[in-house]
Amino acid sequence: MGFDSAFEKTIGLEGGYCNNPHDPGRETKYGISKRQYPDLDIKNLTLEQAKEIYYRDYWLPIHLDRIVNEAVADEIFDTGVNMGSREAVEIAQQALNFLGHGAYAEDGFMGPMTLSGIEYWAKVDPQALFRALNGFQFMRYVEIVQTKKDHTFARGWMKRIQDYIT
Repeated sequence: MGFDSAFEKTIGLEGGYCNNPHDPGRETKYGISKRQYPDLDIKNLTLEQAKEIYYRDYWLPIHLDRIVNEAVADEIFDTGVNMGSREAVEIAQQALNFLGHGAYAEDGFMGPMTLSGIEYWAKVDPQALFRALNGFQFMRYVEIVQTKKDHTFARGWMKRIQDYIT
C-alpha cells in the first residue's frame, strides 16, 4: 500500500519512451522528462530508477505518506506526476476551499493546515474530496487546451480523471 500502490496506478497511465514535439517535456519515459531531468539518460531510464525519482521528488516532498486515505494520496500523487507537485497541491487546496471547512492558501505548499484539511475531508467524505480533486484537475486541463489551442493530450488526460474506488 502507500507509495507502491500509487506508483503502480500512475505508471499504468504513463507510457514508455517517446519524444513528442507537442509535449513540453519533450523526451520522456515513464512520465520522467528530459526537461525536468536534463542530465538523465531518459532513453535508458529503468522502471526502478523512475520509481526512485517519483518517491524522492514527488511522494516525499508533498508529504503524501501522511495522508491516510490511499485513494486521496494516490490521486494527489498522480496529479503531481502529470502536472507537477506544486500544481497538485494547489489543486488540493482549491478542492478544500470549494468544499469549505476552513480557508486554505492556494500556494502549492503542503503544510500542516493543508494536510489537516485533506485528512478532515478524507474522513468525513472521501468521495467528495476525490471528486473535487478530479474536478479541479479537469478544469486545469481545460485551461491548458484553451490557452494553447492544442488538443493533443486531451484524450489521455481524461484517463487521469478516474472514478472513485473504495
